[in-house]
Amino acid sequence: MKQRYQVDLAGDMAECELNYARLARLLPRHGDDRRDLGVGSDGHVTLEVTERSPYTTTIRICQRQGSARLPAPRLTVRVYHDARLAEVIEFCDRRRVWPRYDYPNPAMHQPDEKAQWNRFLGDWLSLCLRQGWAYEPGVPVL
Repeated sequence: MKQRYQVDLAGDMAECELNYARLARLLPRHGDDRRDLGVGSDGHVTLEVTERSPYTTTIRICQRQGSARLPAPRLTVRVYHDARLAEVIEFCDRRRVWPRYDYPNPAMHQPDEKAQWNRFLGDWLSLCLRQGWAYEPGVPVL
């Protein structure tokens, strides 16, 4: 009998904590509401604050390159300042993902879809920190 996927709450929260720290380095809490980064030789990533409140900030992250077969990723991230967490709430215009899915399901979501979204954000932000450079002259990424 196949075991049902179990949510790793501690691992998911750790990823969200790391994503908060990565975002804080790329887009400070108090400052410009938009940051354009070059990534690698020809990539372009935009981080833009779409909503601010005392305890949360919503950020839209878009990559400006893509192809017809593989569209550029677009994420919406909710940042919880009191808990120091950042989680993906929308991925390429897909909202409301559950922490766990039975598989197969009508939408063909993976059992750990939400965790995969947050891991992808972590990988993407890490790449921006390692290889990124600011388009604004004299403004370092780090």
